[in-house]
Amino acid sequence: MNKVSWVGSEQPYLDQPDIQQIGDVKLARFGGSTAAGQTKNEDGCIVWTNGEWEFAMILDAHQTAESAELIVKTFVEHESELTTIIRGEDGKDLFEKLEKEILTLFTDEAFREKCRKIEGETSCLVTVRKGRFIWWFSVGDCMLFLLHDDLKKLGQFQLNQRQFFEWIGRVNTFDQQVPCYTTGRRELRKGTNTIFITTDGLVECLEAGYHNPEKLYEVFKRNPAPLVKLLHDSQQLKVRDSVTMVSWDVEVMEQGSMPSGA
Repeated sequence: MNKVSWVGSEQPYLDQPDIQQIGDVKLARFGGSTAAGQTKNEDGCIVWTNGEWEFAMILDAHQTAESAELIVKTFVEHESELTTIIRGEDGKDLFEKLEKEILTLFTDEAFREKCRKIEGETSCLVTVRKGRFIWWFSVGDCMLFLLHDDLKKLGQFQLNQRQFFEWIGRVNTFDQQVPCYTTGRRELRKGTNTIFITTDGLVECLEAGYHNPEKLYEVFKRNPAPLVKLLHDSQQLKVRDSVTMVSWDVEVMEQGSMPSGA
């Protein structure tokens, strides 16, 4: 299995775009521009893949990177349990068991007690693809895009919706009376499906225009190295916020669901 785990407090990549290949998955990082006032990187990520499936997590912490560090450490410690589920299950059983396992980690009292002792909190997005289906678990405002010609024709690009008042950390959705988070499943389309997840540093520089998902789609369709283009623009425009992106393509041979009579 190919794998990587990282937190910006370990290596911030300030003024330093970086791309790493993990199996079929690309990880891109830019810690932000010091000329714009950036002094630290509080993002984090995990990527695990074996060619038959992909697990990707991105985190966007604030105040300190402690919340991202805690979640990355927790998931790395439970890598065996999580990857055993992914390897051993398919379809809805996979996603139901994975959601149950992740909720067990986040609602564990010992984990929540650690959250109460740290400074700051983080958004967290987990994305898993196996076969022709993708599943996600989202707290906060990280973004997941599924880029495909069929969807573009109908104006659909983003799978999850950004939530601006959800975090894990000192302020913790899993300490609420009703924990708030989003999960979803989607069937991939026949042909090339580009899965792209990113922290919000990419879209908050309005000058770059990437808050418009159609522009993101065009970057991926027209550039042989789209993440290089996105990192270059972030650096040239002196984006202050850290940017962490993960992307990979999935080829699907089966026809996706179509309406009757189509």
